[in-house]
Amino acid sequence: MSRRRPSPAATPAGREEPGAERIQKILAARGVASRRAAEALVAAGRVSVDGRPARPGERADPRRQRIAVDGRALPREAPPRRSLMLHKPPGILVSRRDERGRPTVYDLLPGAPPELRYAGRLDRDSEGLLLLTTDGRLAFRLTHPRYGVEKVYEATVEGEPQPGALATLRRGVALEDGTTAPARARLLGRPRGAAGARRSRVRLVLHEGRKRQVRRMLEAVGHPVARLVRTRLGPLELGTLPPGSARELTPAEIDALYRAVGLTP
Repeated sequence: MSRRRPSPAATPAGREEPGAERIQKILAARGVASRRAAEALVAAGRVSVDGRPARPGERADPRRQRIAVDGRALPREAPPRRSLMLHKPPGILVSRRDERGRPTVYDLLPGAPPELRYAGRLDRDSEGLLLLTTDGRLAFRLTHPRYGVEKVYEATVEGEPQPGALATLRRGVALEDGTTAPARARLLGRPRGAAGARRSRVRLVLHEGRKRQVRRMLEAVGHPVARLVRTRLGPLELGTLPPGSARELTPAEIDALYRAVGLTP
């Protein structure tokens, strides 16, 4: 009796098909999720290979086997990676969709591939640099505090922070979810216009990304935020990109971004 040849996923170690890769790597390459999040998808039974549930750590060949997440088949070839910089205006949600019908960043990106995901958030009232990418590994490392990616914000606040308030921001602010990590803080002066007489501008450099962190820090030291703009993410500068506009990253920017989080471009 002839023996049936095992599938690529079941081939013994050392004799796997050349195209076989770990499931979590395949999902990350197609922008589904970071590798760690992909492992959770597999553990939850949401990933299948040729119609059966995928096993943790399983290897498969996406060009020869049907790999699906929640029943939706992945493309057999990984699409070219894309990374965009968007100047998010105020009043726009950083979300795929909103139950109340409010505009989201994806409304500013008609025709964007479904794999394009945002790396970190800005709250609805904040504005500035938002990165969107189809690379799940990159998105994960940009947002995980372990990698310490710098985020630079310029805030217009009520009043003028005195040296003591700036020292507290630099040392760490006690919030309800714990004391923040040390930040760099600098007073930039007063904004133009009539409101400028009652307000001032502050630059904060953070390595964390808690929910509404900058607003909570400044309010905790007595200076509520009237306007908040993120001007830099790691090596990426917002520059003169107009509000509501997006552009592809340049090869030099992509190279610098990947190296900033310890990845090979």
